[in-house]
Amino acid sequence: MKTLTIVLTDGPYISEYAEIAYKLAGAALQQYKVNIFLYLDAVHIPKKSQNPSFFTNAGQLFSGLAKKGVVIRACARCAGARGYLPEEEVLQGNNCRDYFPGVRITSLYELSEMLSKSDRVISLSR
Repeated sequence: MKTLTIVLTDGPYISEYAEIAYKLAGAALQQYKVNIFLYLDAVHIPKKSQNPSFFTNAGQLFSGLAKKGVVIRACARCAGARGYLPEEEVLQGNNCRDYFPGVRITSLYELSEMLSKSDRVISLSR
């Protein structure tokens, strides 16, 4: 099966990139294994307890993708700089208590692996 990797850099409510990535990933699952890598402010996307009044909750959308098999990873340096810290134990597919299930904080080395194994890469950034 072919692999698609989506790289996001914008926070969840600064642009529509999170929702675009959600829709792309959902459609691609028909024919692709899908990876999503969260970089820079995109590490805010899977944060639990966000309550956007006029927007779709991006974290819940991504948690749903993870349940469907999408591999979602967040950059460790970017996450740490924004207060999200990885823990040793992995629970419900994640290693950060501030994140929805299915999202893990990892290194840029995993992004490198994702990219090298991908047939297609989409970068949503400004």
